[in-house]
Amino acid sequence: MFDQIGGLPVHALVLHTAVVFIPLLALGAIVYAVVPVWRGRIGWAVVLLAIIAPVCAFATRESGVKLYNRVINPNTNARLRTLVDQHMHFGTRTMWFTIALGVATLVMTIATLRRPGKRLPRVPDVALGVVLVVLAVISGYYVYRTGDSGAHAIWG
Repeated sequence: MFDQIGGLPVHALVLHTAVVFIPLLALGAIVYAVVPVWRGRIGWAVVLLAIIAPVCAFATRESGVKLYNRVINPNTNARLRTLVDQHMHFGTRTMWFTIALGVATLVMTIATLRRPGKRLPRVPDVALGVVLVVLAVISGYYVYRTGDSGAHAIWG
């Protein structure tokens, strides 16, 4: 399922969805956490991104594993294998941190859904906000590192 579509590697087709939706989720989660007055306006978009971005991250990683298994063999140049292995390591971390960010974002949006002013009591609101910001920053970092290492493996 994650190998090829019309002879093209699925990875090359879906990786750009992750490059777009993960940073959008990170940005949306940060805004949702830091600017409570906007929660009512952006809540629905953040919920959609919290579902879409982890799915894109999962599909991108799984298609990358399929591509790796098809292309990399024992005769592959050691330098290229190292670069691709590093890329896969970053991609796996991107997927897990994006899933964590998606879950945390869903928890916060659902918890604040029917609350006055879209706020929780101060301590849980701040705690969840900090979790969202930290996970968003880490997810953004790993998206960058994954893309950069992939570009170096292909073009470098």
